Amino acid sequence: MLIAILLLCLTAVRAIGQPSPDPTGAGMIRQITDRPNDAGDALILDVEPGCPEENVLLYLLERRASDEVSWVEVAMIPVGELRYIDGLDPDYPIVPGERYEYRLLTATVSGDTLSALFSGDVPIPAGEWFNTGTVPVMVACAVFLFLIFRYFGVAQSGRDLYLRPIAGIEAIDEAIGRATEMGKPILYVPGLSTIDDVATVASLTILSRVARKVAEYQTTLVVPNADPIVYTVAEESVKQAYIEAGRPDSYDQDSVFFITQTQFAYVAAVNGIMVRDRPATNFYLGMFWAESLILAETGSLSGAIQIAGTDAVTQLPFFITTCDYTLIGEELYAASAYLGREPKQLAAVKGQDACKAIIMFLVISAALLGIVDLVFGSSLLDHVRDAIAVDLLE
Repeated sequence: MLIAILLLCLTAVRAIGQPSPDPTGAGMIRQITDRPNDAGDALILDVEPGCPEENVLLYLLERRASDEVSWVEVAMIPVGELRYIDGLDPDYPIVPGERYEYRLLTATVSGDTLSALFSGDVPIPAGEWFNTGTVPVMVACAVFLFLIFRYFGVAQSGRDLYLRPIAGIEAIDEAIGRATEMGKPILYVPGLSTIDDVATVASLTILSRVARKVAEYQTTLVVPNADPIVYTVAEESVKQAYIEAGRPDSYDQDSVFFITQTQFAYVAAVNGIMVRDRPATNFYLGMFWAESLILAETGSLSGAIQIAGTDAVTQLPFFITTCDYTLIGEELYAASAYLGREPKQLAAVKGQDACKAIIMFLVISAALLGIVDLVFGSSLLDHVRDAIAVDLLE
């Protein structure tokens, strides 16, 4: 009996210590805090209802600067929302460093409007120097840079870095050799995108490697372009490749040319080259759209070896079905490092692969932990805790 009385007393004291909403009064703002990790342009308001929710239509939030007289309605807070972030509405921004006053109006079903002024200390909104929410991103960037520079050091020390063989890249020399033996030209299509496309940049890098090998074999190279800037860069890349191969006199300035920026007019011209000249090898490396199947199907009918590569996911199925080899996505980016075997490019690829391995490990670990938590729940943790307790007692 005595224990029951004590429990009732404790419950009463706890109820007295906690503020409860007034069923006949207005809703009020319980506290206002500065939103963390921002530029000082938002405040967080916690709302405490006064009337029962069935008697309230909505809450109106009003605000004014400390040096102003009139109130400005900044938001309508629905019933049941106990937190509101002021400053997100571009029509009512919060100025960093400005002190504000707030009041909450409660519109009831009976038509009354009850007002409650926030009498507490309103913090002055201020921005933070560092956003703690970006710490995981900072850690990931630090790990990525560490791995990149680590592999830079390994590559510059003379050690050979292993890259997984890619069939499409391994077949480039074979395709160029086949065209040389047959005495037929090589057609290189660098895509239809502009120079600011990553796939186009990767394609031009591969073009310089192909052109160097073509210069060594004395094979005819044909590079039609659909963009004037890409045409200029491709021309310089091929010319430099012939110089590096020691055969500047063999360079034909008509081998790299501009056709048109119109999509299907360009495709018609390239198809005409395939039909007339019958190239032995066709390269489609870069960004492609609806014309991919038209190009690849025409090349397949002409009997040429075809090597394609793009990061356009929607066009990969057409290249895979009609070409002999296809570089899928990132394989196009790794091709330049694979062909050139330059230490820094190899180190960059190895560093990226190491980061991907870490991400895969974290994803698999999170999936396994989620499955364990779903199957066992808290019982597994309780079992581990009990086992540790037994070991300590022993």
